[in-house]
Amino acid sequence: MARIAGVDIPANKRGEIALTYIYGIGRSKATSLLQEAGIDVSLKVKEWNDDQITAVRELIGSTIKTEGELRSEVQLNIKRLMDIGCYRGIRHRIGLPVRGQSTKNNARTRKGKKKTVANKKKATK
Repeated sequence: MARIAGVDIPANKRGEIALTYIYGIGRSKATSLLQEAGIDVSLKVKEWNDDQITAVRELIGSTIKTEGELRSEVQLNIKRLMDIGCYRGIRHRIGLPVRGQSTKNNARTRKGKKKTVANKKKATK
């Protein structure tokens, strides 16, 4: 198991997949990093030698924002939207979908558990 950018990446997976365990690195970024470091994409992490691990660690450290730094930047961007009071910021503030999704039937992930509203009784004649 190798430790890169503060994350233990799994040793029994291919390098391309293992690097995606780091926040901020996806499949395409992982393959380009491995090509830049001169490592075969299909090689498993446990087959990497110390020089290859060091090369990947240095590339990630110098070129890409990952983990805590990236998370804090995203949170600051959301906070900025909320502070200026734009539409997206207001949606973030009240916990509704931000990107134009419908809220009548779905959006349960953002709205939370269903809250039933009682019906008003009809007046008798």
